This record gives sequence, C-alpha cells and structure tokens, in this order.
Amino acid sequence: MSRRTRPAGCCETPLPAVVLSAEERERLVAMFKALADPTRLDVFRLIAAQEAPLCACDVVDRFNVTQPTISHHLKVLREAGLITVSRRGVWAYFAPDPRGVALLRGALDGFLPVPLAATG
Repeated sequence: MSRRTRPAGCCETPLPAVVLSAEERERLVAMFKALADPTRLDVFRLIAAQEAPLCACDVVDRFNVTQPTISHHLKVLREAGLITVSRRGVWAYFAPDPRGVALLRGALDGFLPVPLAATG
C-alpha cells in the first residue's frame, strides 16, 4: 500500500480504530456472521427478549421453517457465543449468553470515536 503526502490544510488525520486482539476479532466476526442471517437474527432477538430460558419448541412454533432448520440456526448462534443451552429431560432451553452479549455490546461501543481527553 502506497502512502501519499497529504495536501496542507486538507483535513484532519483520522482517529485510529480501537485495537482488538486476534481472538476478539475472530469472535466478533463469528457473531456478526451468525447475526447476518435474517432468521437467525430474529431467533436471537426472540431468545434475548425473554426473562427466562426459552424452550426449543417455542422457538420452532414462532418461525415458518422446519425444526431441523431452527436447530441449525440455534447451533450457529450457540457456536458464535450468543446463546447458551440447558437440558431439562428431553427438552432444550435457550438463553442469551451474557458474555457474548457483553462482547457484542462492547464492539458496538468500539465503533464510536473516543474523545481525545480519554486517549491522552
């Protein structure tokens, strides 16, 4: 990548983005990829809106897709660290993963500019 000399008085030097570790970056990429599918986004929003873990049967009932498709979406969300699963007999219950939600929330905050007073 070549660097050009900036014309005098052109504009201010851009602020750097918040630095992410390779691990944080990969987790965020996985989360955003998981949420990029409209059905998965809606499934995640449904689960996150509940005060208690949600039974898989209630997730399946809300969407016009087959149970295996919902299971696939739940697996992707779980592997991305956005939801957790617990078993009660033969039933699976899903809840938002607080660590994943916190990382996602922090990532969104990281897109905003940091005031100069906070960096110096």
